[in-house]
Amino acid sequence: MGNINMGRVILGGLVAGLVLNIGEFLLNGVVLADQMKAFMTQHNFTEPPNFIAIAVGLTFVLGIVIVLGYACIRPRFGPGVKTAIIAGLFAWFGVCFYCTIINGVLAGIPKGTLILGMVWCLVEYSLAAIVGAWLYKEA
Repeated sequence: MGNINMGRVILGGLVAGLVLNIGEFLLNGVVLADQMKAFMTQHNFTEPPNFIAIAVGLTFVLGIVIVLGYACIRPRFGPGVKTAIIAGLFAWFGVCFYCTIINGVLAGIPKGTLILGMVWCLVEYSLAAIVGAWLYKEA
């Protein structure tokens, strides 16, 4: 058990964040683009200024947090894909599962859209965690 290699956490986290950003663009900008636009119009929502820049930046931070989580649990669970997926599941539960259900209930988002989003996110977060963990090496 060595110390956490913060340089590798940041490197792996930025790559994991890139995977997450690509996944979010594909989900929200391609797969659900028409539904998102209709929902925004129906509720008279406008995109806040700088939304994309803030979302992209925070998603890179989330990638770093996922890889940091991997580095923290790695001594207990061992290096590898299984541990990476566990780290990704922690983030998925806190970000996707919990928030999707809460926001879905509040905003009346159709159940099918919620399920698609949660399953997409599960795959996306697992993949991001695996890629980020692959780049992580102990100090």
